[in-house]
Amino acid sequence: MRLEIFTDGACSGNPGPAGIGVVIKRDGKVVKEISRPIGQATNNIAEYTALIYALQEALILKAQEIDVYTDSELMCKQVGGEYAVKHGNIKPLFEQVKHLATGFKRFALKFTPREGNVEADRLSRQAIKIKLTGQDGRPSVTDGREESPSSKG
Repeated sequence: MRLEIFTDGACSGNPGPAGIGVVIKRDGKVVKEISRPIGQATNNIAEYTALIYALQEALILKAQEIDVYTDSELMCKQVGGEYAVKHGNIKPLFEQVKHLATGFKRFALKFTPREGNVEADRLSRQAIKIKLTGQDGRPSVTDGREESPSSKG
């Protein structure tokens, strides 16, 4: 099975509240959309996190060949081996991407301008607006003004 995947990461401030967006298509039809807040992060961490979610989902869907489109030129060139990964926070994410990519017969990461990534961009920006509450499987984040659930006894 071949999938076409679009990924994007966004944050409000850099770092700031961040979200990811992933659109997975098979034969031109959307089979899965992911819009998820990821807490405080930089834009590059959000981009890599979106790609990791996309690769994990493609493996769950048992895809053998995937074409992934991103508007992050930096990530595209890092994963493609053209640029080195220098930032310590990005290295483990880069390594995870490389590891997950081995699960496919063919994996291609391609740069697309922002105009070609509108759906994933919309999902990533939508995710920034979601309050992280710990409900519905999303991680719980406190802002320092509230007690964490574990401290309430």
